[in-house]
Amino acid sequence: MTADPSTTDRDVTDPRGSDSGVTEPRGTARLPVWALALAAVASIASVLVALALLGGESLPERNGPPVEDVAVERAVVLPGVIELTLRNIGPDPVQIAQAFVNDGYVDFSGGTDPINRLDTTTVRLDYPWQDGQPYLISLLTSTGVVIEHEIPAAVATPAPGGVLGLMALLGTYVGIIPIALGMMVLPVLRRVGPNAVRVLLALTVGLLAFLALDSSIEAIELGGRSGGAFGGPSLVVLGAGLAFLALTAVDRILRTRRDRSGAEGAAGLRLAVMIAVGIGLHNLGEGLAIGSAYAVGELALGAFLVIGFALHNTTEGIAIVAPLAQQRPSLVQLAALGLLAGGPAILGAMLGAAVNNAELSALLLGVGVGAIAQVIVQIAPALRARSGQALSPATIGGITAGLLIMYLTSLLVTA
Repeated sequence: MTADPSTTDRDVTDPRGSDSGVTEPRGTARLPVWALALAAVASIASVLVALALLGGESLPERNGPPVEDVAVERAVVLPGVIELTLRNIGPDPVQIAQAFVNDGYVDFSGGTDPINRLDTTTVRLDYPWQDGQPYLISLLTSTGVVIEHEIPAAVATPAPGGVLGLMALLGTYVGIIPIALGMMVLPVLRRVGPNAVRVLLALTVGLLAFLALDSSIEAIELGGRSGGAFGGPSLVVLGAGLAFLALTAVDRILRTRRDRSGAEGAAGLRLAVMIAVGIGLHNLGEGLAIGSAYAVGELALGAFLVIGFALHNTTEGIAIVAPLAQQRPSLVQLAALGLLAGGPAILGAMLGAAVNNAELSALLLGVGVGAIAQVIVQIAPALRARSGQALSPATIGGITAGLLIMYLTSLLVTA
C-alpha cells in the first residue's frame, strides 16, 4: 500500500512536543506576554484619555441649576465658636454665603471660596453657645441651597491631646481586662470532655454571630451619616470583604505551616489565633466608635459603662480559649492571644477620639464583621458530632445561649 500524501504532509499535533501545529500570527509569537499586556493596557488608557478630553466637548451642556450636595462630617464646639467640617459630595463647586444658628444670622469665616468635589473646608461660626442647649445650624450657599446640621446638646469638644491617655485607659478597661478575665476559665475547660468542648465552640459561634450582627447594624448607621462621599454603607461591604479574604489567606498560611511541622495541638492554637484576630478587629472598630462618641459628647464615662463593657467582653475571652480546652498553651501564648484580641480596643479608642471620621469608623467596623464571619467559617466544621450530624440539639443550644448572653450583656452597656 502507498501512503496517502494528504496525511503525511498534514501537521500532527503532539502535546508533548514544542510544535503544536497551530500557526500564530507573525510578530505576536515573538513578543512576551508582559509586552502584550502592557500594549493592551496602554491602548485602553489612550482611548479613555481621549474620551475624557474630547468626548465632553461633543456633548451639550447640562440644563438646570447647579447640583450642590454638602455633608457635615464633624462639628467641633469650642468656647464661643462652632466649627463645621464640610465635604462637597456633589458634582459642582459650592460656596457658603450666609450662616444661621437657630434662625439667627451669625458671623462666620471659611467656605467662601469654591469647594470642589470631594474637597473639605472648615466653617468657623462665632456664636456664644450655652452648655447643654440644642442648636440648629443652617448654611446658605451662593445658589440658595440650605445645608443643615443639628447639635442636640452642645458640649465642649475635648482637646485630642488631653484625651488620648483617658482613651488608652478606657480601652484597657473594656478590652484587655475583660478578655483576660474570660481566658481564666481555661483550667475549667480542660476538665470537660469532647462533647462539652463542642458545646463551648457552639457558644463561641453564637457570641461571634451576635457581634457580627451588632457591628453590621452600627456600621451601616455610621455609613449613612457619612454623607456617602466615599460610598457610605458600601464601605462596610468593602471592609468586610477585604477582611474575609485577608483572614482566609492568613488561615491558609497557618494551615500550611502546621501541616509541614506536624506539631500536635497546632490546629487548636491556630483556631484560637483566628478567633483572637477576629475579635481584635471587632474591638478595633468598637474602640473607634467609643472614642468618636466621647469626642462629640455623646458618651458618658462612668462605672456603668465600664462594668457593662466588661461583662459584655468577658465572654470574648471564653471564646478565645475554647479551642484550647484539650491543650496546655504557655503563659506567653495566652498573653499574646489576650493582647491580640483586646489591644486593638486601645488603639481604636485613641484613634476615634483624635480623628472622629464616620467613613473610617464604618470601614473598620466592616473589617470586624468580615473577620468574625471568616472565624465562624473556621469553627463550623468543629461543631460536627462523631455521628456526622452537623447541628445536634446540644450545639443548637450552645449557639442560642451565646446569642442570648451577648444580647443580655449588651443591655448593660449604657451610653
